[in-house]
Amino acid sequence: MSRNTKRGFTLIELLVVIAIIGILSSVVLASLNSARMKSRDARRVADLKQLQLALELYYDANRNYPLALSTANLVTPGYISAIPNDPSTGVPYGYAALGSGSTCSSYHMWATLEQDPNTLDDNDADAAAGTVCTGGGTDAAGTDPIYDVKP
Repeated sequence: MSRNTKRGFTLIELLVVIAIIGILSSVVLASLNSARMKSRDARRVADLKQLQLALELYYDANRNYPLALSTANLVTPGYISAIPNDPSTGVPYGYAALGSGSTCSSYHMWATLEQDPNTLDDNDADAAAGTVCTGGGTDAAGTDPIYDVKP
């Protein structure tokens, strides 16, 4: 009598292993997307902090805040190397110069976050819309999920 002993995996064993690998990979991808959202939000906050520093340097030199975040206002004088844009959309962050007439004594900057700004360690101003300088853009009321900064 010859015994036919074949070594290998059965079809059911292979299907179970493939299903387990599929479930594990979907869990990893879901947590990876969450990490990407958090990293984009962290970049938005860091960009606003850089812009805030550049605006303070501009204010020290001019005793006024600029009407707009532009290359001529901030990059050319050397206050910042480049005007950052939102990492998801590529559009500039919201900015409004605040004050009366052409005197811009304050500003309001904002970025829309993908997650709740209350999860950040930084202070979110949740700024109300202010009086915009002549030619200083349109201000927006800062409500979550908008992250606001003011001087």
